Amino acid sequence: RSTTAQATTAWGDPPLTVRCGVTPPGPSTERCLTVQLADGSSVDWVALEGDHPDLPEHARQGRGSWTFLSYGRVPAIEVVVPVEQATGQPSAVLVDLAPAVQQTEVQRECVGVQDLYGPDGERVP
Repeated sequence: RSTTAQATTAWGDPPLTVRCGVTPPGPSTERCLTVQLADGSSVDWVALEGDHPDLPEHARQGRGSWTFLSYGRVPAIEVVVPVEQATGQPSAVLVDLAPAVQQTEVQRECVGVQDLYGPDGERVP
């Protein structure tokens, strides 16, 4: 599909959109998904909820879509998957996009609660 936005591509109806060069998200408590690649590397994605302030207008609550932002990479990539395009698993497209996103610079990675505390229960600095 043609788009009127720079650094954006879209396909399908309603369109699944991929936008490059978005502002990278900072540390967050949003759900993080990690896509493992065959070479042992990985790409992290943050799943944004329907009322998150970083959502584009076409992905706002009530629009029936999932929005993912690449995490810890510059520039960040935004993916909006409409319900109609999510055949079974809305995050499946992230696996397909991971090799391309892997080419961007890694600056940080997602961490879980288990990564914040040592075996003695003390917070890791």
